Amino acid sequence: MKVQPPAEEFAIETAESFFLPSFCEVRMVFAVVVIAELLAFILTLVSPGIVDNPWANLGLISMFMQWIALTSAAVLCVSRPLLARLGNSVAALVSYLLVLLVTAIISEIAFRLMVSSTLFPEIGMQQHAVFLLRNLIISTVIAAVVLRYLYVQYQWRQQLKAEARARIQALQARIRPHFLFNSMNTIAALIRTAPESAESAIEDLSDLFRASLNGSHEQSTFADELTLAQRYLNIETLRLGERLAVEWHVQGIPAGISMPPLTLQPLLENAIYHGIERLPDGGIIHVDGSCRDALVEIAISNPVPGTETGGQREGNRIAQENIRQRLQLAFGGRAGLLTSLEGNIYKVLLRFPEARVT
Repeated sequence: MKVQPPAEEFAIETAESFFLPSFCEVRMVFAVVVIAELLAFILTLVSPGIVDNPWANLGLISMFMQWIALTSAAVLCVSRPLLARLGNSVAALVSYLLVLLVTAIISEIAFRLMVSSTLFPEIGMQQHAVFLLRNLIISTVIAAVVLRYLYVQYQWRQQLKAEARARIQALQARIRPHFLFNSMNTIAALIRTAPESAESAIEDLSDLFRASLNGSHEQSTFADELTLAQRYLNIETLRLGERLAVEWHVQGIPAGISMPPLTLQPLLENAIYHGIERLPDGGIIHVDGSCRDALVEIAISNPVPGTETGGQREGNRIAQENIRQRLQLAFGGRAGLLTSLEGNIYKVLLRFPEARVT
């Protein structure tokens, strides 16, 4: 028996797979206004206009363009849930026809107002067909270009999401062989001398593998990421002992903050692999977090061997680049990952907007 997904989940999935953005959002309304005004300016430059004053002509064309643009945006905003159920191809055709219909209606209303007004004595009914046809041709070209642009942008976003999802799966499936080998050796050594510690290490390793192989959620929470990181550190502490210490200062970050899965653990793994375990006396990993002005910052710093000792390991930074791209894909341009090396202290800074998992 096939189980039907809940209506809310179906609506979310449909919206994410639909190329048409929500014209109800403020940023989209602003974009529509700006684009319409730019088109009005261009039309004013290339057309003679219906009045002699160019500024008055710009005002009339701007008002007419804004009527069409905002009305079309309102119609697409209201009809978007229905259009999303039609599929992208049919929805694009219906959206195209809706814009042309709005153009025809607004043009008809505007023409009737001009004919009945004394401000435009030169406008007569004989110009009715030319006026409507001219506006429809312009709307046909502009609507086709805009809808094509939106569809190309949608395809680009889908490709980025697919690539990011593949990277997440690759990162989730990747456990460094040396970490697994060392963990199993540590557990084997503890079985006889400290069976309780060995059992705890097995549980931590199982949880780590379970999180690594779990691909059911595209977003995690800071609390989940913190738990996973602590599980990983428990295993490494059994191997490195007093050489490894971690100081957490993340009380300022709410537990429900949304972030991509497997964000903290790979960075802590890098800190140990490239820093702590290469130092004879080990070192301290500092994890500092804050949340100010709706922006989350997490800094991970650790000591590394000096270049004069020749103890540094060269890495390909795949994990860091992966995390950087996933942050930017999830949160946009305000998110990022920065690295710095000051003396023998290596620092990674995560920055992304505050968002809660719903």
